[in-house]
Amino acid sequence: MRLRHALLIALMSATTTWAATAPASAPRGDPAKAQKIVNEVCGACHGNDGNSTTPAYPSLAGQHPEYITKQLHDFKSGARRNAIMAPNVVGLTDEDMLNLGAYFAAQQPKPRLAKDPQLVAAGQRLYRGGNPGSGVPACASCHGPNGAGIPVQFPRLAGQHAKYVETQLKNFRSGDRANDGGSMMRVIARRMTDQEMRAVAEFVSGLR
Repeated sequence: MRLRHALLIALMSATTTWAATAPASAPRGDPAKAQKIVNEVCGACHGNDGNSTTPAYPSLAGQHPEYITKQLHDFKSGARRNAIMAPNVVGLTDEDMLNLGAYFAAQQPKPRLAKDPQLVAAGQRLYRGGNPGSGVPACASCHGPNGAGIPVQFPRLAGQHAKYVETQLKNFRSGDRANDGGSMMRVIARRMTDQEMRAVAEFVSGLR
């Protein structure tokens, strides 16, 4: 009971932190102005339409624009470390980042099919109900029942590559990724087993 209460406090604190970092009337980007950067830089890994074909690279189509813009800022500042992204964001302006967020948010996500039925079943249980015994909350409580996420605070997960999701969970657990407001994802990931990470990653890959 104490574990669940502590985690609930952490979730509430993290939500407040996320909301506080995003102004209610944030400026909007212009998708058309991002096209040149997408063609010359982003498309090679993420696809010109935001649908990555390489499991190591995330699909960005349909992602919340504020979330994309925040990640770009974090890559540039070093708050989120990545050897591939770092040199690609160094020349981006604040306006470029807003425009890229708007561009990828406007793209249509292509649905994927999960591949392992057993992992999907286990992942569905964790995504919908969490693991009360270890204090892992239901993923759906922040990312939505269908993986659509909550704009500004929590990213869309539906249709994301399973390999990418699993890698990010492991990065949160190890602390290699630490740009989660209030350390919420690091707290959660430290309570997850490798098998739980694989299962929930497989499940979200088939959500739509």
